[in-house]
Amino acid sequence: MARQRPTTIAEYIRAAPREGQPHLRRLYAILKGVAPEAEETIKWGNPFFVEPRFLFAFSAHKAHCNFAPMAAALEPFRKELAEHKTTKNFLQIPYDQPLPENLIRKIAEHCLRVVGEREDDAFW
Repeated sequence: MARQRPTTIAEYIRAAPREGQPHLRRLYAILKGVAPEAEETIKWGNPFFVEPRFLFAFSAHKAHCNFAPMAAALEPFRKELAEHKTTKNFLQIPYDQPLPENLIRKIAEHCLRVVGEREDDAFW
């Protein structure tokens, strides 16, 4: 029988690889703390926070999780991100390494601030 896709963030975390669940729970707590009023949803199979536009998302993989803020949000933090694996849009966190909690919180706060300040779509 096919497994049902998660419809909540809690279900998503429970369905993730066991070794990644502590990182995902902590990542969720950080993001929820930064944006407590944001809508939580599952889009394209991943947890998203929206207020009123996309703020950030995260995803679980076999050996790592990704923190995905809005497209341009990582740029101001490139120096601080230098010791971490990143792409243009993601911060990749291996499950066997500590979660960079303060950095994630700073990036998430930046996203929330920018969404509140911007009326145009230039940032997205």
